[in-house]
Amino acid sequence: MALRGRPMAGWLAVPYLDLPTWLTPAQRGTVVALAERNDAAHGDELLGLVLSGSAARDLATGLSDLDVMVVLTDRAAADRSTEKSQEVDEIVEAWSDLTTVAPFGTEYWWYRWSYAWAPVLLDRTGGALADAVRRQATLSPDEADAVLVDHDRLDGWLNFAYRALKNDRDGRAVEARLDAAESVPWLLDVVFAMAGRVRPYNKYLPWELREHPLEGWAADDLLGLVQRTLDGDASAVRETFARVRTACTAHDRRRGHTRTTDMVDGWGRELAIFDGTGG
Repeated sequence: MALRGRPMAGWLAVPYLDLPTWLTPAQRGTVVALAERNDAAHGDELLGLVLSGSAARDLATGLSDLDVMVVLTDRAAADRSTEKSQEVDEIVEAWSDLTTVAPFGTEYWWYRWSYAWAPVLLDRTGGALADAVRRQATLSPDEADAVLVDHDRLDGWLNFAYRALKNDRDGRAVEARLDAAESVPWLLDVVFAMAGRVRPYNKYLPWELREHPLEGWAADDLLGLVQRTLDGDASAVRETFARVRTACTAHDRRRGHTRTTDMVDGWGRELAIFDGTGG
């Protein structure tokens, strides 16, 4: 599994690394040096390298560094810690950690999105590493149901949206805007869970929606609804509710149950405020 045995001083790993085309020459050189250094230090216990952060999504600026996950056997990882410099953060990842999927709401849940759309630069596991990277950023159908129903993200979104509309109805503009803004993270958890994906960090939301669209949610449509909701626009909250309700029906049909539609319908007469007739 060593990188062709490190045959001579000055050997370059470029032929054996899958480097994104958008990396600058300086970034490519940094990654090559990192690969050589870790191969020299760990040999066969270096299982792979994964690029994350802004550089992984072609969003790096002049102030961005490289975030490279150095995947090691558990034994090798036990003797290493993350190393940071001005050019690169070498984030040490033990194999058992990479292949363990953290449930929603646990300490490492939010770390899972760091693997979304992350280029695998080196995989010495015959594809198992690449599969593990993809798995971290996706939700199984049961996980999606857990996010939506068991962890109440759908019900929580409805709660904040409902309160925003009540405040708007009663002329409490600041309160309406606050509740509308509070609803947005819950909404994003809902729409991404229905797509079987971990919600992105806010920094990457527009990028992901445009580069990897959600079915049924055109990027500009969803971003527009989010922006209007953050502005306290009651009509945006109502439009979003109608779309989420339709999405719940489709989700339940795919899953062969009625869990999300039952959760929405459980609000009963309170739902009238979403079409402007009550509440």
